[in-house]
Amino acid sequence: MISSHKKYILWLLILFGIIIEGQAQKILSEYVSEGLQNNLILKDRNISLDQSLLALNDAKSFFLPTVDFGANYTLANGGRAIILPLGDLLNGVYSTLNTLTDRQVFPQLENVEEQFLPNNFYDARFRVTYPIINPDLHFNKLIRQQSVKLEEYEIEIYKAELVKNIKQAYYQFCLAYTAKQILEESKILVEQNLKDNRSLLANGKGLPAQVLRAESEVENISAQLIEAENKMANAAYYVNFLINRPLQSQVSFEIQEIQEQEISRLLQEEDYSQRAELIKIETAKNIRETVLRMNRNFAVPRLNTFIDLGMQGFDFDYSQQSRYALFGLNISVPVFQGGRNRTEINRTKNEIDAISYKTELLENQIDMSIRTAKNNIKAASAAKQSAESNFKSASSYLRLIDKGFGEGTNSLIEFIDARNQFTLSELKVTIANYGLLSAVAQLERELETLK
Repeated sequence: MISSHKKYILWLLILFGIIIEGQAQKILSEYVSEGLQNNLILKDRNISLDQSLLALNDAKSFFLPTVDFGANYTLANGGRAIILPLGDLLNGVYSTLNTLTDRQVFPQLENVEEQFLPNNFYDARFRVTYPIINPDLHFNKLIRQQSVKLEEYEIEIYKAELVKNIKQAYYQFCLAYTAKQILEESKILVEQNLKDNRSLLANGKGLPAQVLRAESEVENISAQLIEAENKMANAAYYVNFLINRPLQSQVSFEIQEIQEQEISRLLQEEDYSQRAELIKIETAKNIRETVLRMNRNFAVPRLNTFIDLGMQGFDFDYSQQSRYALFGLNISVPVFQGGRNRTEINRTKNEIDAISYKTELLENQIDMSIRTAKNNIKAASAAKQSAESNFKSASSYLRLIDKGFGEGTNSLIEFIDARNQFTLSELKVTIANYGLLSAVAQLERELETLK
């Protein structure tokens, strides 16, 4: 049994990086990469980014000329009309001229009635329009560009959270996996103890009570093993959920190295000015300031130009006479709109002030989170050292009690107590180490900045 203890202590030392060699955290890195590639929420955020890029393309397109083709054809009967009394005006003159010349050169004319609504008339044209003065187009383009940046920062924020969640979920899996291994090792001890006590009872040297107690310990460890297996399964489900794999997919265990130098570096890190959350809220403020500038330009005239190139005529006439070109300018100047523009300016100013307050609040929250995360690491490091010290003591105590129990100088109760202390100290070392790794992941998240 003592050789088994030594083997397990050696395994524990290897587990937590005291004599670790080779590549560490390779599997965890693969899970993180897989999560960044496959996570459903991240895919949804990327779609939102694509939508913002399309909106930016729309804003840019308004600076280009637009060409439309339009045509209409009308049939009309009745309606208003204009009467041209050509016969009344000219027939007398024509009759006199015919008499003087003694020839019928000038014919008699009928009065003409022409309706305003065109009948059997077509008009087909290409219209080219182009904005000459329109500050709204420029500001909308700026807003769309900043909105794209806003979506990019949203993605970076979620990526940082996702990486942290995957790491902490995987540490929980490793914790449950290691706890299961510890309990399995402990079960070997108690089963061997039960076997020895049954042998002693069969040879008339043991007591039934000792056998019953040993059986109770076996059942207790078996129950703890079932609980540990359930925790490991649940932790694996969560890891698979985060990286968008089937929940029943196998999660591989990997030794996790505690990098003391990296922890020391993180504890000294203070700069978080490039954190995505801060830049995101600053971008949101810039958007509102752009909107404010646009609102303040409400009095600037909007000038557009257009040109029509087309054909029109009656009875589908197609000739040189039917072709035409028409050029025009369109200007719009707001004169009175009930004070809506001033109201919109004040509303935007209030939004900018609100974002400023949120920026200050966010900076305080980030500063507090970083300080809290650092304190958690310090506390986890202290708990790790304490757990390792207790583990060494419990190991030595178990060796002494095991030897005394074999020689008959220590009772079964003392052996069970020593074994429980040993198992509990192993579990505490495991919990402390993965607690430290989880705290490091949290601090890494708090200090994550844009590259």
